[in-house]
Amino acid sequence: EVQLVESGGGLVRPGGSLRLSCATSGFTVDDYAIAWFRQAPGKEREGVSCISVPDDVRYYADAVKGRFTISRDNAKNTVYLQMISLKPEDTAVYYCARGRGSNAYWGQGTQVTVSS
Repeated sequence: EVQLVESGGGLVRPGGSLRLSCATSGFTVDDYAIAWFRQAPGKEREGVSCISVPDDVRYYADAVKGRFTISRDNAKNTVYLQMISLKPEDTAVYYCARGRGSNAYWGQGTQVTVSS
């Protein structure tokens, strides 16, 4: 069974850092592109970052470029999202996902709150 489980969210002050983890099972993580999305209250879900296959090309939304870094640990079947210089507007539920549309698999999400 394909599963993705996010963790690492929490409450952090502006300028702080967090590292989100997306632990996967049921497939080999380096065989698939994995993406991070986020959804803030009252807003649509938006793409944040993606790591592609087979060459691990990384993509970032303009709002997070230079602050977020996506990486993959194949031995742990886990994808990470390192977030620095966090801003209040980064507050959202963060999800990792594999695939698109009706073929997509999603995690349950992890809450990130940036507030003083």
